[in-house]
Amino acid sequence: MEPLASKIRPTSLEEFWGQEHLVGAGKPLRMAMDKKELFSFILWGPPGSGKTTLARMYANALDADFFELSAVDSGKEDIKNVLGDNRRNKPTLGFDRPKILFIDEIHRFNKAQQDFLLPFVERGDVTLVGATTENPSFEIISALLSRSRVFVLQELTEADMGRIIDRAAKELKAKIAKEAKEWLVQMAQGDARQAITVLENAHKLYGKLSTDALKETIQSAHLRYDKKGEEHYNTISAFIKSMRASQGDAALYYLARMVEAGEDPLFIARRMVVFASEDIGLAQPTALVVANAVFEACEKIGYPECAINLAHGVAYLAESKKSRKSYDAYFAAVDDVKKLGSLPIPMRVRNAPTKLMKDIGYHKGYKLYDKESYLPEKLKGKKYLKDK
Repeated sequence: MEPLASKIRPTSLEEFWGQEHLVGAGKPLRMAMDKKELFSFILWGPPGSGKTTLARMYANALDADFFELSAVDSGKEDIKNVLGDNRRNKPTLGFDRPKILFIDEIHRFNKAQQDFLLPFVERGDVTLVGATTENPSFEIISALLSRSRVFVLQELTEADMGRIIDRAAKELKAKIAKEAKEWLVQMAQGDARQAITVLENAHKLYGKLSTDALKETIQSAHLRYDKKGEEHYNTISAFIKSMRASQGDAALYYLARMVEAGEDPLFIARRMVVFASEDIGLAQPTALVVANAVFEACEKIGYPECAINLAHGVAYLAESKKSRKSYDAYFAAVDDVKKLGSLPIPMRVRNAPTKLMKDIGYHKGYKLYDKESYLPEKLKGKKYLKDK
């Protein structure tokens, strides 16, 4: 039987709710569909925000052949099957329509798999549409990312969630009380797919959509911690904030919840590496060394033993002194780069590998351990690393 989420999936932008910044009048994805512009792109956003639906609507708008793979259970052979004879640079009979390859959870493709896909995207054999809940900057190789646009999806609003729940209830031919709908909106936290699944299961189990029926439905273990749903984001948020506040006990508790739910240890360790520089930084530089060591240990050992490495690292990071001095300094410098562009570099700190460059003043006046600012003239006296 077709799942409810699939049955009520929108087929046109008129039926699609949310992501107005992408599909509203004059916005990029709507313009691309209206003008039938063919290009590769990545949809980055939280679970249940409409990534798959938008990919399918884009393919329909361009009258393209649409192929869908999940990076969880697909590999090179599956990509080859989609590409057919085009992977050997031979035209496929009837290949006059564009080919769009949608890869869900594309961040789960390893570097080798992404490298394999790259030349076909470069040549235009296939147009890639990827969906990910993870930051593409960290999870997708730069060569593939540079050939794709990135569209960021936002968590669905409470109003959008309410309309989606109403549509699902109507399809089930069931009534949902106002308080039950409000409870479900809060529980799902912008994840439309999770809300629809809970409604469908409640209707199957109890024949009604009351608040009690909905609450009973989510007692199932697989719904209490969906690695791509509400609890995933809530728990990692609480974990990071606990370490930031130097609350080691709370951080270890949230770590235990994630480990026991089967969360990917590298997902946890990766965020610890980021945290070590972002929140501890210069206050205790060895924090980055420890965090990297934990990440490497998780790669080499895996569960269950690497949980001990994670706990070691979490306790260390939580109890470390905190400083955002380097973090704030870097982004202050970024602001100047964006505002002022590429300012001329002082002549005395320019490299002079040729006689001509020396003759026109490159490297002239440079002194070892110079006290005079090396910043461009327009920024002389600027302080990014501020004492606090």
